[in-house]
Amino acid sequence: MAAKKATKKPNVSGEELKEYYREMLLIRRFEEKAGQLYGMGLIGGFCHLYIGQEAVVVGLEAAAEEGDKRLTSYRDHGHMLACGMDPNGVMAELTGREGGYSKGKGGSMHMFSSEKHFYGGHGIVGAQVPIGAGLAFSDKYKKNNSVTFTYFGDGAANQGQVYETFNMAALWDLPVIFVIENNQYAMGTAQQRSTSSPDIYVRGEAFGIPGEIVDGMDVLAVKEAGEKAVMHCRAGKGPYILEVKTYRYRGHSMSDPAKYRTREEVQRVREERDPIERVREMLLTGKHASEEDLKAIDKDIKKIVNESAEFAKSSPEPAVSELYTDILA
Repeated sequence: MAAKKATKKPNVSGEELKEYYREMLLIRRFEEKAGQLYGMGLIGGFCHLYIGQEAVVVGLEAAAEEGDKRLTSYRDHGHMLACGMDPNGVMAELTGREGGYSKGKGGSMHMFSSEKHFYGGHGIVGAQVPIGAGLAFSDKYKKNNSVTFTYFGDGAANQGQVYETFNMAALWDLPVIFVIENNQYAMGTAQQRSTSSPDIYVRGEAFGIPGEIVDGMDVLAVKEAGEKAVMHCRAGKGPYILEVKTYRYRGHSMSDPAKYRTREEVQRVREERDPIERVREMLLTGKHASEEDLKAIDKDIKKIVNESAEFAKSSPEPAVSELYTDILA
């Protein structure tokens, strides 16, 4: 069960490549705007930005089909946008407004959309992993051929419930893809200081779960690995682990100054490995798009993001009566 790095690039059309560029840029610009609104005091509490990790969700959504499910931890805005949730509803929820996906009561870390099969946003580290296996158990029971993408980070990979879930998923051959978004710093501790094994996916070997490492800064490599994992699950072979090596440019949350790494390191990754710039270069060198085409895409994205911010600002706060709805008595 040795690692096989995804290096061979799948063939995609120029239009597909343009769409991946657009989706990653939407996440990037949306998160930049969310950071601005947080600084203005319009977003309260915790706010974890996805800047730098855009290729992970865009690549895996390209491998998903209608009916597939996804859930993640608190760094969740990018996942919502990638699966087609409305930027207006996401931004309104971030600002705690009635027009948000959870009526303004969930905030940054707790949003859901049954329509898009997005099952959260979970604030407790690693808590979403067994829930993801539960969703996959439901799909297997219903025999609907769907797959669940269960995202968690390198820090969460040290939580006990992850391994209890691995065991059950392997025992029952559940169609679940465990996606380790390894941004190398968890909440603020470098992987080599917190994790005994240099590669995390190998921990699945004890349960007979195959897996591989993927370059999470390359959307096409992620897509290819995702398609392989999806095929494995749909064939009834049980779970699969993708350890996606990525990098977040901002701190763990908006309140984190990220002093555990140097500015030079972050700048180096931005200059050498940025996932959006990589696709931009492919579009230009492959003559799939011109500079003017890309400027038009950027302009369109900025319009969508600005409109989402205006929608959030104009949406009213939830009524006091909402304190008593959507709860168990």
